[in-house]
Amino acid sequence: MISRLSDIVDLNNLEFVAAHVTEGFMTGLHKSPFHGFSAEFNEHRLYNKGESTRHIDWKLFARTDKLFVKRYEEETNLRCYIVVDTSSSMKYAGVGNKFNKLEFSAVCAAAIINLLRTQRDAVALNLFDRNIYFESEAKVSTLHAKMLFSTLEKVISDKQIYPEPEDGSISKCLHTIADNIHKRSLVLIFSDMLDNVSNDNLFSGLQHLRHAKHDVILFHVMDKKTELNFSFENRPYKFIDMESGKTITLNPLEYKNKYQQLSSEFCNQLRQHCGMYNMDYVEADISQPFKNILVPYLHKRAVFH
Repeated sequence: MISRLSDIVDLNNLEFVAAHVTEGFMTGLHKSPFHGFSAEFNEHRLYNKGESTRHIDWKLFARTDKLFVKRYEEETNLRCYIVVDTSSSMKYAGVGNKFNKLEFSAVCAAAIINLLRTQRDAVALNLFDRNIYFESEAKVSTLHAKMLFSTLEKVISDKQIYPEPEDGSISKCLHTIADNIHKRSLVLIFSDMLDNVSNDNLFSGLQHLRHAKHDVILFHVMDKKTELNFSFENRPYKFIDMESGKTITLNPLEYKNKYQQLSSEFCNQLRQHCGMYNMDYVEADISQPFKNILVPYLHKRAVFH
């Protein structure tokens, strides 16, 4: 039996992967006595002979010698929108990593879909490149979850499920998503946040989601060793812009300090703006095992939310 995600190499069956990733994670993303339903006590009613004794108020029985059943008023299930950046830069795998940023994001998304499915929570998937090209409704059913797994599988296997991207940006996509989600929801974003617009425009998209009162979690997906620390051997390299295809040849050691300064400033700004907007920022280093990113964070949300 496969017990560790690092043992899984084939990502052609994300439903199978998700089942193993989520195994033993936690009881749920949010506290609830009914495995996904949030419920509040409403009133008592007399017990009817033959029905389940599960909700009998035994303390009240001890005082009155009569059987009463607690009635609960169920609230709306958690609605979760998972947003995955599938742009060309997300296909970068770094040096020595088993999965690239897109594969990493897809498996994390699949794990969360599987977790929400077991809790009977509604989940939706949004995929974007320069523009949004796939949007699903937020549904609870197993059939819906299987469709989402299949869609993610097509993305990571590079099967064409969308037209060639037109001009657009991450910021534009986030604004569109904020406009399209009409009920207050949990929004999970998996992206390297590499965009061709100014940082202010990029941050405005995140701010729009919070302005719409959504609970937003940004998983900033990166290969920390090379994309943040610029750690390469002391020799010339040819670097290729995965979005435009442009190339440049240079010795990384000559530019390492300046690069580290710029990349660190961007990450710090992103983290600070998430804090200003009351959003959660999660550094998702693809060199780390998935559970090292997901488990501690999901446990934290279970305790504090």
